[in-house]
Amino acid sequence: MTETTGDRQDPIKVMVVDDHPMWRDAVARDLAESGFEVVATAGDGDQAVRRAKAAAPDVLVLDLNLPGKPGVQVCKEVVAANPALRVLVLSASGEHADVLEAVKSGATGYLLKSASTGELQDAVRRTAVGDPVFTPGLAGLVLGEYRRLASEPAPAQDTGEPKAPRLTDRETEVLRLVAKGLSYKQIAERLVISHRTVQNHVQNTLGKLQLHNRVELVRYAIERGLDDE
Repeated sequence: MTETTGDRQDPIKVMVVDDHPMWRDAVARDLAESGFEVVATAGDGDQAVRRAKAAAPDVLVLDLNLPGKPGVQVCKEVVAANPALRVLVLSASGEHADVLEAVKSGATGYLLKSASTGELQDAVRRTAVGDPVFTPGLAGLVLGEYRRLASEPAPAQDTGEPKAPRLTDRETEVLRLVAKGLSYKQIAERLVISHRTVQNHVQNTLGKLQLHNRVELVRYAIERGLDDE
């Protein structure tokens, strides 16, 4: 079986980063046997950044506790170098501070190492298409942090006051549901449209608003009160 994203027929390319060789090799083997294409592995932060840039995976499965360079820094650097890259943190730590720091660094999801192989496989598939994936109990924490961030003043924009971009009614509707914490699949079911159409609306909205990822998109929506509608 070949794992695919959306309408693509090529396998999802995955890179696994962990400083424990046995764990790293086991995760990589399980994913490869499930049809994912494991394009690289790494055991420390600096190696992870170099290999991620060279291998260009779709999803980076990343441990936070790494020698040389911490996982959150790796996340920042690889996402800055390739905004299309999705990062799924796979960590032994369920500490709220670690979860929030990872998300702020650009991670799409956060899964505890206590997850089953099936849960990891599902998380990688969902991460590849842009869905936020969190170990149960952590999604509410992250959404609460989005709201807290939205209550703070946004960073100063370049002066020149460009006009607010116009979103279509459907783009605004999708944005409102994103702000409420719904996954792309849930949004598609709610609006009776395809998963791919939801992705297209989100990508168009990111482009119009000059935002880079779902974290920034949710903050934008909450700042405008869309999550309360």
